[in-house]
Amino acid sequence: MKIVILNEMVPDFEAEMTGNQMIKLSDCQGKNVVLYFYPKDNTPGCTLESQDFRDNFEKFTALNTLIFGVSRDSLSSHDSFKCGQNLPFELITDGNETLCQLFDVLKPKNVYGKEVIGVERSTFLIDAKGVLIHEWRKVKVDGHCMEILEKLESTVN
Repeated sequence: MKIVILNEMVPDFEAEMTGNQMIKLSDCQGKNVVLYFYPKDNTPGCTLESQDFRDNFEKFTALNTLIFGVSRDSLSSHDSFKCGQNLPFELITDGNETLCQLFDVLKPKNVYGKEVIGVERSTFLIDAKGVLIHEWRKVKVDGHCMEILEKLESTVN
């Protein structure tokens, strides 16, 4: 399977998201896209990260940027999480791991002494033409949203 490469076009993809909607990357052309991959709905780090994007949503909108959260959780879990956190953007379900594989975010993790494959917290910035212009891997939540905004501001201005 193809994996995204920095400074190249991101392959068009289609996926289910909250609100009984589908996203197709090509439909986002003309806007920047932030895709943030997170391990699980309603967990402490993932909740803080989503709240940070929520609280800065207007700044992203002013920079012509759409935000989408992506995890392997079900649509019903996403709908509940989105509603509970008042998220103004959609969450993409990736239960079949298609996007996780495309963006190469599935990594071995040690959970209670057992190795499992989990989602490595990662964020990808795709420009208005569909080119991957920046990626953040092994993301630490604190200050991450501001890093993305700074990158966007330097790219857009």
